[in-house]
Amino acid sequence: MSDTQSDGRRPVFAAERRQRILELVRANGAVSLRELAQSVHSSEVTVRRDLRALESEGLLNRHHGGATMPGELSREAGYAHKVSLESAEKAAIADLAGALVEDGDAIVVGPGTTTQEFARRLARHSELAVVTNSLLVAQVLAGSPRIEVMLTGGTLRGSILALVGSAAEHSLAGLRVRRAFISGNGLTAERGLSTPNMQVAGVDRALAAAAEEVVVLADHTKIGVDTMVQTVAPDRIDHLVTDDSAARDVLDELSARGVRLHVAQF
Repeated sequence: MSDTQSDGRRPVFAAERRQRILELVRANGAVSLRELAQSVHSSEVTVRRDLRALESEGLLNRHHGGATMPGELSREAGYAHKVSLESAEKAAIADLAGALVEDGDAIVVGPGTTTQEFARRLARHSELAVVTNSLLVAQVLAGSPRIEVMLTGGTLRGSILALVGSAAEHSLAGLRVRRAFISGNGLTAERGLSTPNMQVAGVDRALAAAAEEVVVLADHTKIGVDTMVQTVAPDRIDHLVTDDSAARDVLDELSARGVRLHVAQF
């Protein structure tokens, strides 16, 4: 079985295509259906069929809008791995998210490489109050004299350089800010935002609970991916800032649930 190429390339046989798909998922941890189809020069219908076959052999986990390696639902990628992925998309998302902040705002910012990029855009503001459990976000803002930075308490989780645990959650209790800017490992229309780790999820929920509005920053590799622990239900997400490689069907479903979409164009 092979796909005929319209641009003159030789046909790609199913076994070869599926091996390439496996290599891409192994290298990236989570890959969207659209990205896989582009990478193997096949239709999304064909790749979806390949994913079903590979899942039946236990070689990967198929999710709405993409695929992950087995065990990815409970595996948390480290900072060093995350920081190298989709850097252009994260920068564009950060630019767009920055427009949702005004001088004088009080906001909370969660951990992640995308929120770290977002924090760099906050330096142009004045009279901001930023509460965060992320050492990376705090470090970025440390040199901004017009921004008051408040770190939560908690136990350091080295893989993401963030403070977690009951002390972090308690330090957020009773806070009320305008917006929460948070990320995660996956976002679907059915379950909303999710992460593989229960401690991280607990603090993310506390960050969201402190805000009048929740803004999710997620590049296309997170869209359509579902991980183990739900952090923010879809009806609690007010804004999604993502890039234009995100699965359109998932974005449409989120929009139908009332999420306001901000899509960075390339």
